[in-house]
Amino acid sequence: MAKNYFYFTLLLCLFSFSGFAQDGKTQASEALGFYPNPVNNGKIYITSKNTLEREILIFDVLGKKVFQTTTATKEINISSIPPGVYLIKIKEAETTATRKLIVR
Repeated sequence: MAKNYFYFTLLLCLFSFSGFAQDGKTQASEALGFYPNPVNNGKIYITSKNTLEREILIFDVLGKKVFQTTTATKEINISSIPPGVYLIKIKEAETTATRKLIVR
């Protein structure tokens, strides 16, 4: 169990330090987001300034991919994901945003 906490902490540190880039991509990634968090109804809504096609990846705390889809719609059904803490990665064109996702 302690090994799982180590990997979770390592992943969080990796993703938190990636936000310190100085090339302007951090401002672009702030334009990508989602709501609600925590998720209660099995649906998330992607917010973006663009209407381009997006790739949505969701990983568990051990780094295993549990969900993947590519869509241009704003509503994503994640009801197949069991309750827990996850990392969500949203890619749109050259912009990427990674955030923590809580599913209840």
